[in-house]
Amino acid sequence: MSRPIIEISNLVKRYEMGDEEVYALRDVSLTIGTNEYVAIMGPSGSGKSTLMNMLGCLDTPTSGTYFFNGEDVREMNDDDLAEIRNREIGFVFQTFNLLPRATALQNVELPLVYSGVSKAERHDRATRALEQVNLADRMSHKPNELSGGQRQRVAIARAIVTSPSIILADEPTGNLDTKTGHDIMAMFRSLWEAGNTVILVTHEEDVARHARRIIRLRDGRIESDTVNPDA
Repeated sequence: MSRPIIEISNLVKRYEMGDEEVYALRDVSLTIGTNEYVAIMGPSGSGKSTLMNMLGCLDTPTSGTYFFNGEDVREMNDDDLAEIRNREIGFVFQTFNLLPRATALQNVELPLVYSGVSKAERHDRATRALEQVNLADRMSHKPNELSGGQRQRVAIARAIVTSPSIILADEPTGNLDTKTGHDIMAMFRSLWEAGNTVILVTHEEDVARHARRIIRLRDGRIESDTVNPDA
């Protein structure tokens, strides 16, 4: 495996529900290297969304360790975690999460605004990211003027504009028709082939089959972790 970017050991996430304890993750250990293409699969309630939140530094474990690029996530404060999320992780969500009154270009620029990048450089980098997802001719359009597939491309451009360490996609084709979903998956493959680390969270077998490695969760545990020979 290439240099580890994610190293998780004996991760547990437990919630208190009244008098009851509910385990979302139980003793999960996992290593993901740079430039891997990984799908995390599982039925509803398997723990995949909780694991995605952990990987994305959106939540913290009850116990266990998580090293991201060699740094111990447990030692980070809220500001450190926010910086990691903004600089190192490109998020792509099922619902796109675009600002409705902003243009495609302004939506893509957003993470760079938070990073304090100059206006000219923001414009440059956001333009290049939109060109990379074949939306150079839609930069001034607002989300309601774009198709679902185009909106997801804007979301992907926003995810890659900071040159993140990983791209983390949660059910990225869930709101798209089959053909558009295939187009979006082809885009993730291109990003992986260009050297990006891509992690998909999905419950759909046909989406997971695009990845080189498939990790299946059940009842908060890793059920299997296999290389996909067909990808």
